[in-house]
Amino acid sequence: MLLPMAGALASSVGVQAAELTFDLKIERGQVAQNMRLIRVKQRDVVRLRWATDQPLTLHLHGYDIERKVEAGAIAEMKFTARATGRFPIHLHDARERAGNPSHHEPPLVLIEVYPR
Repeated sequence: MLLPMAGALASSVGVQAAELTFDLKIERGQVAQNMRLIRVKQRDVVRLRWATDQPLTLHLHGYDIERKVEAGAIAEMKFTARATGRFPIHLHDARERAGNPSHHEPPLVLIEVYPR
């Protein structure tokens, strides 16, 4: 089970949403097994901090967030978990044409967003 760094964030309905940070390291195109499933709740503010051993592009489907990550640098994806469901994060190959990615590999990470 993933244990994120968390802080409270007030919501308009009186239910506390969390601000969660996950540090993810990609080595040889893979994330550690215990980091491949991230569970959050609706309205949580989610920050994914990525490090990698080679340059690549990541795409969070459903939230349509794409980030380039350079080797040795940290890249961040930040979003508010508004939509519920399972959202895969895939590596995008530099040879893929923009707007027409193909995903033959399983997702690098799955984000599960549960109703609050």
